[in-house]
Amino acid sequence: MEQAPLDPERQLQPAPLEPLGRTVSGLEAAVGEEAEGARHAGSGVDTMTENNFWLKKIEISVSEAEKRTGRNTMNMQETYTAYLIETRSVEHTDGQSVLTDSLWRRYSEFELLRNYLLVYYPHIVVPPLPEKRAEFVWHKLSADNMDPDFVERRRIGLENFLLRIASHPILCRDKIFYLFLTQEGNWKETVNETTFQLKADSRLKALNATFRVKNPDKRFTELKHYSDELQSVISHLLRVRARVADRLYGVYKVHGNYGRVFSEWSAIEKEMGDGLQSAGHHMDVYASSIDDILEDEEHYADQLKEYLFYAEALRAVCRKHELMQYDLEMAAQDLASKKQQCEELATGTVRTFSLKGMTTKLFGQETPEQREARIKVLEEQINEGEQQLKSKNLEGREFVKNAWADIERFKEQKNRDLKEALISYAVMQISMCKKGIQVWTNAKECFSKM
Repeated sequence: MEQAPLDPERQLQPAPLEPLGRTVSGLEAAVGEEAEGARHAGSGVDTMTENNFWLKKIEISVSEAEKRTGRNTMNMQETYTAYLIETRSVEHTDGQSVLTDSLWRRYSEFELLRNYLLVYYPHIVVPPLPEKRAEFVWHKLSADNMDPDFVERRRIGLENFLLRIASHPILCRDKIFYLFLTQEGNWKETVNETTFQLKADSRLKALNATFRVKNPDKRFTELKHYSDELQSVISHLLRVRARVADRLYGVYKVHGNYGRVFSEWSAIEKEMGDGLQSAGHHMDVYASSIDDILEDEEHYADQLKEYLFYAEALRAVCRKHELMQYDLEMAAQDLASKKQQCEELATGTVRTFSLKGMTTKLFGQETPEQREARIKVLEEQINEGEQQLKSKNLEGREFVKNAWADIERFKEQKNRDLKEALISYAVMQISMCKKGIQVWTNAKECFSKM
């Protein structure tokens, strides 16, 4: 028998879910008819086939954040933040009122949704969640995850996370995501019924595959290195920005001293008093403007942080491919070993040292009947192994095809988003400098009138 060729590419298709119960709501009424017509027949998963279906039919927003207290799984009192998700159907052309659904979710439920998506869609660069605790903070910012400003930025990040999923051509069609938006009660139980945790790959297994895979795909290796470098570059950029914010805050606030000094000076001058007082006022306005400026900067920093966390999502796709490649190589190795055993039994020659060969020398040869029985078992195992290897090769090609299609989609998104963010940040800096020039121009006019 000829050994099946070793293909380094393999894909894990998401296991089908059992059909899930549906909730009747305003959102369901708005999109149900179109959704029913677009679902895959007999797929085992209620999905919607039209790309960006959700964003074309509904508006999704995380509109509020609320501090709450309750009992955790250990029956201990805890304080947490809940977020109000609102889904609103697009208004009908016949003038019917807009239907709105709303429900509250904790950050941990967003984490559960993302963990489920990572397991069932391993070939997709799953959008990241905003940070759970503040990173790259400067001295004026609080690292407390209950700080109102941080909670507000995280609310915006969670909304962006949902919009990323809703605009993804595959993730937007997932039934669990749909229920996340519409089913408040028993949603966790519904997710756990998919048993996705049992399908998750262990960290130890992934690490083992990374070091033991013999023929890694060069493209995924390069992508892994790129994700490491991207994370490093954005981390450095965020650290530099935090240091600049610290110093800029100090420079602006020091201008408040100008205002105080000019005001004190104006009190002892008659002819120059009004001009000094006006100049001091301009300096006070300039000093206080930095708070709003740096608050706006934090939103640009959060856009960079999103792609800092996207780097890990890229590595997750690479790790999955390494695991699949490692399993493929182990299957090929096992098949080659069985073929060798079968050949040795058929010819009566032993190519390599084995415990079985030593036992034969010590206790004599097997009977022809025993040898034939072993050969028959090995042939069955070889046939099964060849089928498995063929299946893994087909899965590998499909995985690489789907993964690279999504990676290309991600690259276009990344280039567009980062370009817009950096340009907007530069425009904001230019505007800030112009305001500074205007303040000193106004001060100059005040001095000129003295």
